[in-house]
Amino acid sequence: MVLFISCISLLLVLLVVYMSIEAKRTIVIDHQVTFANFPETFGSLRVFFISDIHQRTITDRLLHKVKEPVDFVVIGGDLTEKGVPLSRVLHNIKQLKKLGPVYFVWGNNDYEVDYHELDALLLSENVVILDNTAVKLESDQGEHIHLLGVDDTSKKRADLSLALQDCDEDGFKMLISHNPSIIHKVKEEDQIDFILSGHTHGGQIRFFGLGPYELGGFKEMKGTKLFVSNGYGTTALPLRLGARAETHYLVISRTK
Repeated sequence: MVLFISCISLLLVLLVVYMSIEAKRTIVIDHQVTFANFPETFGSLRVFFISDIHQRTITDRLLHKVKEPVDFVVIGGDLTEKGVPLSRVLHNIKQLKKLGPVYFVWGNNDYEVDYHELDALLLSENVVILDNTAVKLESDQGEHIHLLGVDDTSKKRADLSLALQDCDEDGFKMLISHNPSIIHKVKEEDQIDFILSGHTHGGQIRFFGLGPYELGGFKEMKGTKLFVSNGYGTTALPLRLGARAETHYLVISRTK
């Protein structure tokens, strides 16, 4: 009996160690994403997407894993949370800026800190905050890509209609929302082509393939392509199982 209990205890310790390692993975997943209506004159759009950083620190090791140039970086919310020093947030922003210009949307945990201080820090570092707004990218030939961002849906701050007001009728529309539940507010007539989200952590801890949320990945819904990341950090417990930490290098182009 003592031997049995000792074996179970050892297995539990090993499992926790493994889960801790999974939570600290430094992975960049490459994605080739094509759309029939992507503006051909842009060639391709290269985006580094990272969501749910929480308490983690962005190291040079992560940056070195991004082998190709980046047009811009998107932080998909939960850049921070309660207890994370502002100095670490500043460090993470400066690290990501080495890859390219940075765009940010608010996540629910970002509101656990003094969001006025966080807002000021982001603005001082020239991070573009997409809080129910949009920016327009234009090719030399005059074709458009609209990058929209909404505030956090769980805090009832998201207003997609406001972001859409910043868009022309023509152009490729790419929406950033921390919470993928924004899909329920999207209408087909909004003509949103691509959505990037995080928040769910892929369930973070999954036993026998089951977790509180689905694993991250791509879905086709309401005439749009939705991508949900497992995220880079963790919340509550610094552990992962069956949903390892990840970041993403997306190359978006026109379907050939």
